[in-house]
Amino acid sequence: MPWDAAEPNPLLVTWMARHAAEGAGRRALVIGCGLGRDAEYIAALGFRTTAFDISETALATARARFPESTVEYVVADLLAPPAAWISGYDLVVESITVQSMPLSVRDRATARVSSLVAPGGTLLVISGIRAEGAQVDGPPWPLTRSEIDAFATEELKPVLIEEVPRPDVPGVARWRAVFQRA
Repeated sequence: MPWDAAEPNPLLVTWMARHAAEGAGRRALVIGCGLGRDAEYIAALGFRTTAFDISETALATARARFPESTVEYVVADLLAPPAAWISGYDLVVESITVQSMPLSVRDRATARVSSLVAPGGTLLVISGIRAEGAQVDGPPWPLTRSEIDAFATEELKPVLIEEVPRPDVPGVARWRAVFQRA
């Protein structure tokens, strides 16, 4: 499977090492967690971590790979998350999920991601980059700058939006965007 990385996303790891490594007493949510590498990394930092995916098969694989895990793996749909998750997480990690969704649901998915961040919480978004107006034959459909900006709300403000080189693919960059809720 092309999304089965041996390590957590390096753009997540470098950001966490610099900004938010201490998770004790804090809740984290990993969106579209797939086979669990990012979720396990976040949990190892001390966050009480929930990770979800729409694929029960992916979650069964994650549970089998990490049988001693403290991560709560949940089957859920980003477009209809449990009500208890709204404004519920100190750290929300969205890595490559929204860009994998059809353009027809992108605005709704983006709004749902933003709604999950607790007061005082942080949203970290990692995505492929697409130029404004560029057509792409996806999936995935990498995000434009305006689509990254759309994660911001009246209460969720951008702190950092950067184009970061992928360490694993020379000459290719990704968005890494950080938003903070008041």
